[in-house]
Amino acid sequence: MRTFQLPTIMLPKKSKGEADADSECTTVVEQQSEAKYQNYIKIPNILKKIYDNYQRNAKVPDTPGEADAESECTTVVEQQSEAKYQNYIKIPNILKKIYDNYQRNAKVPDTPDASVILDFNQNVEQNHLSEASQQLLAQEDHLFRRQSSDAEVTCTEDEEDSLQKNYETLMLHLRMAVNDSFNKENQEKLRSAVKVIHQQEEQDRHWEKATEEKSPCWRPLRCKEIHDMLLKELIEVRLQQANKQENGADNLSTSLKREVCRMGKRIQNDLLQVVQNVQQCYTSDFDICNVYVQLYHQAFSAKLSEFAQTNLDIQDCTYILCWIHGYYPKDILKQNELEPHIKTESLGALLTEEVRKALEEQYLSHKEIEVRTWLSNALKKEEEIWQMSNKPELIDGCHISNLALDVIPIINGSMKETVDILVNRDNAQRILVLMESFLMSYKKSLTDLKGRHISLPDILKASLVSIKQFREYIEKQENLPDDKKAALLSIVSEMRNLCHSYFLSPIHKKLKEQYRKLWTQAWLSESQTIVGELISALEDMVQDFSDIQTDCMKELLSQLHFEVMTEYVKRMFKVKLKLKDKDDQEAAAGFLCEDSLRINSLFIRIGSEDKWLSSILPKISEVVRLQDSGALQLEIVTLAQIYPDIRECQVVALLDLKANLSKAEVRNIKKSLNENRNLLNTESTAAFFCKVPVKKNLRTVF
Repeated sequence: MRTFQLPTIMLPKKSKGEADADSECTTVVEQQSEAKYQNYIKIPNILKKIYDNYQRNAKVPDTPGEADAESECTTVVEQQSEAKYQNYIKIPNILKKIYDNYQRNAKVPDTPDASVILDFNQNVEQNHLSEASQQLLAQEDHLFRRQSSDAEVTCTEDEEDSLQKNYETLMLHLRMAVNDSFNKENQEKLRSAVKVIHQQEEQDRHWEKATEEKSPCWRPLRCKEIHDMLLKELIEVRLQQANKQENGADNLSTSLKREVCRMGKRIQNDLLQVVQNVQQCYTSDFDICNVYVQLYHQAFSAKLSEFAQTNLDIQDCTYILCWIHGYYPKDILKQNELEPHIKTESLGALLTEEVRKALEEQYLSHKEIEVRTWLSNALKKEEEIWQMSNKPELIDGCHISNLALDVIPIINGSMKETVDILVNRDNAQRILVLMESFLMSYKKSLTDLKGRHISLPDILKASLVSIKQFREYIEKQENLPDDKKAALLSIVSEMRNLCHSYFLSPIHKKLKEQYRKLWTQAWLSESQTIVGELISALEDMVQDFSDIQTDCMKELLSQLHFEVMTEYVKRMFKVKLKLKDKDDQEAAAGFLCEDSLRINSLFIRIGSEDKWLSSILPKISEVVRLQDSGALQLEIVTLAQIYPDIRECQVVALLDLKANLSKAEVRNIKKSLNENRNLLNTESTAAFFCKVPVKKNLRTVF
């Protein structure tokens, strides 16, 4: 059977427009009609059509009653009545009673109205907890507070018991309201419950001060304290239920990860609800957002501490560290909608320092072992390439090693992961320091190759690329302690020198004949020829460096440039040539400048970047050329100022070239140098003279 919503009842009333006080017949018939239609209800036209259709299908007559054809007056009035009640339908008596009762209940207002006075139970049933609380407070004041009148009010035991039970009922509903805080439909009840807390806290304070009056046995109620305890229990329960109720963590690999993730999501969603909905029910003095954040923080901290005390595997350990250092402080507490309402600085750490450090040490120890394994595997891979291939890889005609390209991302990635997880760059340096043992192993592998591999030159040329990349990477590590950085750079420098020495030592052996002729009597007479032979031999031998990567070749040529210049000055300091007079000294000074120009021009042209070496021989030539003792003293001091690493024995060797200097002049020059050396305060150039050996049997000048 088809049903529809009952409309509002409109019981027909006597129409003044239709009533005719002068016609008795009309009055009687209308009264009969109203009695006849008392079980009819009025419906809208659209519903009338539906009902008519229903009546036809049910074979029920559409129009109630029969016309009285015998009385003209009755007929007219009844026809008018039927027209008046044409949109009314008849309902059974039992339904009429139900409907009348429904109408009476529907008229009860949802909120207290000034014209409707509700008792305590009605207020509680309709969630008007604040009004119910006020009623109890009024009754409590009447029974327990001293009255201003002379008549004393006596509180009977039954009245006190009844009032106490009502308070218990009120507190039960208060608990229910707080426990249902996250229900949006409960907001009005929660708002009313907050008012109850204010009212009852005020009453507690009254009784605390009223020492002369006997307080009720239920005082103090401590509603605020109960409220906070309820919130704490509510939050603990919600976190326990999160693992079953929150979604989105099914793809995580362990049960601990899923549980922690779901708790985190519950905290995130609940705190947003607090900001959006719950805090609207509280007054500002509750500071409810910070109360919730503190309670969630404490509950989450307790749960994570419980997990940390178990024997965690590295995955779970790492995941907890991610939450305490990253996800929780950044993704939850720093939400744009939440952050303005909370004070994160008062929360403290999720884990105690002892527990946190134990987890961090577990993570770091595992990461160190992991990185050592990766670095070892990278070096083994490189060694396999040396053993299996005749030559290293060639790119653009240059030998290349990819070892640094494999190792540096391992170090960088592990350091970045460590910083992200631990939020501490100092701990991340432990990963970088692992390079020291790796570089030592790499150096040993290169050393062991010498003389044992047919493709050693090509391997070393390729290795120069990785060595340079390692050096540049270490130099950029600003947070690495100076002593650690120096240790790493020292190993890299030793490896580079190992490779350079392999290529440059044969060159110096082949140039030994040309070196021997420098600063001899033959050189003084045939300088251009001797230096020309030296330059020609250098040009031929450096052709073997064409398959070295460009930057590495420049470094190698710069090293060769430096070593050739030190060899040249070393030959001077052997003092095999004595310049007896001014003419010899000026001629030698001129040859020095010419040699410097030719040698340095060659190296700069082929790729050396040490242009500063070009000024060394011209500076020395001034010492050789000058004759005046005072000017010579000044020039020596200037030379020491530019090259602070020049030693006294080297100055003596240089002066020994000038056979016309007296011992007294040499002593004065030395004295001047010693007096002014400590006063020199200028930026020095790269070290040069410290690399130049000096003949031991030089004369001692007193």
